[in-house]
Amino acid sequence: MSVVRLDVDGGVGTIRLDRPPMNALNAEVAAGLREAAVRATTDPAIRSVVLYGGEKVFAAGADIKEMAPMDFAEATAWVRDLSSTFELIARIPKPVIAAVTGYALGGGLELALCADVRVLARNAKVGQPESLLGVIPGAGGTQRLPRLIGPSRAKDLVFSGRQVRADEAERIGLVDVVVPAEQTYERATEIARSYAAGPAMALAAAKQAIDDGAEVGLSEALRLEAALFAGLWASEDRRIGMESFLADGPGKATFLGR
Repeated sequence: MSVVRLDVDGGVGTIRLDRPPMNALNAEVAAGLREAAVRATTDPAIRSVVLYGGEKVFAAGADIKEMAPMDFAEATAWVRDLSSTFELIARIPKPVIAAVTGYALGGGLELALCADVRVLARNAKVGQPESLLGVIPGAGGTQRLPRLIGPSRAKDLVFSGRQVRADEAERIGLVDVVVPAEQTYERATEIARSYAAGPAMALAAAKQAIDDGAEVGLSEALRLEAALFAGLWASEDRRIGMESFLADGPGKATFLGR
């Protein structure tokens, strides 16, 4: 059985890690995630995505047994491969929601950081413990984390390697929703379904504008936003949305995703 599966139901694609007991990230998992990210990007039947590791654990980090014997060249290739895989997931042009249960540590948290929304089980723990191994996060932890929670808080988590409980994770903005453990996947899927019913091209444009705009100066970001806005006049959903508004008021359009 594959260590990564992609199941589609009602417009929601669930990318499921399935490498028990801890969903440790290795080359096989990275390859599965790459394949799933490409399919989620290109399949029009998938309108939103949920990242999920199962009821017990999201991903407890990289496979240290695989990493420990590596030499410099091997480690360079390994982290480049994982980082590029996570970039594919972050660049899926559809809403991505992480359903985090158990532990999301090291590479597991870096994977969750690729999502647009993070739903965390109340008993879950997250963190970047790489410093406890004498290294640093290498697949987005020193970059996506400070962009999300600020440099000072990110440095505390990276320097200490400590694990963060749900209440603190929510308080510092590391996660968006905290629910009882048994409701984690259900709540993430509920959010994903609400986005899946939206105008797919507009949501993709909004995601690109926000993500790419954060990487450039304000003037350039505003030009990007304006160009993406105007480009949506070519979409059928733009016509449907505006005609529905004029006929029936806001919030009643049925979008086609094109």
